[in-house]
Amino acid sequence: MATSTVPAPATRTGPPSILLKTIVALTGLFFIGYLLLHMYGNLMILSGREAFDAYAHHIRTFGEPMLPEKGLLWVLRIALLASVALHIWASMSLWGRAGKARSSRYAMKRQGYGNFYAKAMRWGGLALLAFVVFHLLHFTTQTVTIGGAHASPAARVTETFGIWWGVLIYAVAMVFLGMHVLHGIWGAAMTLGLNTSLERAEKIRLTSILVTTLIVVGFLIPPFAILLGLID
Repeated sequence: MATSTVPAPATRTGPPSILLKTIVALTGLFFIGYLLLHMYGNLMILSGREAFDAYAHHIRTFGEPMLPEKGLLWVLRIALLASVALHIWASMSLWGRAGKARSSRYAMKRQGYGNFYAKAMRWGGLALLAFVVFHLLHFTTQTVTIGGAHASPAARVTETFGIWWGVLIYAVAMVFLGMHVLHGIWGAAMTLGLNTSLERAEKIRLTSILVTTLIVVGFLIPPFAILLGLID
């Protein structure tokens, strides 16, 4: 009597996928919180150059004398660096596992909407990483400049966004950011078990749209206001 052989499941090494997804979700939510704070700071330019420079000075000296100058900034930078490292590591690990699953003749390839957003999250995330590096080289270290180097943070912002292609760079980055945040909030909610009913799913969907719109529009207001001459 002939017997059929069922292929043994492949041995998977490394942390379980649910742990990796949880890391991606939690670090992603941390990034969203940071983005909201960063957006609020950027909007200070609407109050004028002096107000923006005063805000930039305040965050550098926040907590003195209990903290050294830029102490809070360094705490945030270290936390962000650790979160970025964890987010990329977990995301790339999941990406690699998904690639191996698709290469198996027993795996079903996703089509349409889900496949599009999976690719958008992966390649969009890499594009955002490249933009973050550019952003730091531009505004923080001024290794790269648009409109020249300036000691005043407000001058860096107004000179950059007084040039159309400077606004274009940041507008394109916001498109990638919006797609990442929109799908990321939904994915984080799924991973954390918050999507427990159709009603809850609809609330999560509306929340993701609201938060994404708030972040993207909030970040784009200063560049376009400067480009249109609404801010001196």
